[in-house]
Amino acid sequence: MNISKKWLWGGFGWVLGGPIGGILGYALGSMSEGQSAHGGYEYQSGRQPPNTQAGDFIVSLLVLLAAVLKADKKLLKSELNYVKQFLRNQFTAQQVQEFMNLFKDILDQDYPLRDVCRQIQRSMDHPSRLELIHVLFGLSKADGQIHLAEIEIINRIAKYLNVNEKDFASIKAMFIGNVNGAYTILEISQDAPDADVKKAYRKMATKYHPDKVGHLGHELKNLAEDKFKAVNDAYQTIKKERGMK
Repeated sequence: MNISKKWLWGGFGWVLGGPIGGILGYALGSMSEGQSAHGGYEYQSGRQPPNTQAGDFIVSLLVLLAAVLKADKKLLKSELNYVKQFLRNQFTAQQVQEFMNLFKDILDQDYPLRDVCRQIQRSMDHPSRLELIHVLFGLSKADGQIHLAEIEIINRIAKYLNVNEKDFASIKAMFIGNVNGAYTILEISQDAPDADVKKAYRKMATKYHPDKVGHLGHELKNLAEDKFKAVNDAYQTIKKERGMK
């Protein structure tokens, strides 16, 4: 396969090291430029960029998405189409094909999920990790339902990524409705006073603001607006229910 050099060298940073680098080294083994004598990518630890780059995010997403898709021991053509459509909404046709080739190679590999997540947790900022969980849920529900096995693997990924239970429940509630869904999204109890509801809304609106992941690129920043909208919708639901001003 042939990932374009613009994406490989300009868009990837810390993913070229650690277990993710090993996955890439296997999948991109046909490339000669930038390879060490051992067939892996040369990487100097300690030289990580201050922010997650778009390429880092997408490669990390593909690795984690592969784990979610394999959770129910089935891999359907429709699921690959969902991944392709997601990429089409973010990238050019050439980049989509390159990433799909990479994704198919990742699906053929067995990799240590905990180690991969630990690399992501050490190197990726918190807003980007939250966005990973959001996208995993979104793609999991792309066929109209989220299977229990997929919820369990996403929950395990969230724990490995040091995403706390309240944040996980908040994002989950955006896709799996329940009676207290609006309150869960705002991470408050149903009996919270109005003042706490307003405070929670401001806190969550700040946490999920699209600008928090602006460094991932314009396309992924647009995707992050879904979380921000879910927070606003939850707040409006509670306001209407309570007759708040």
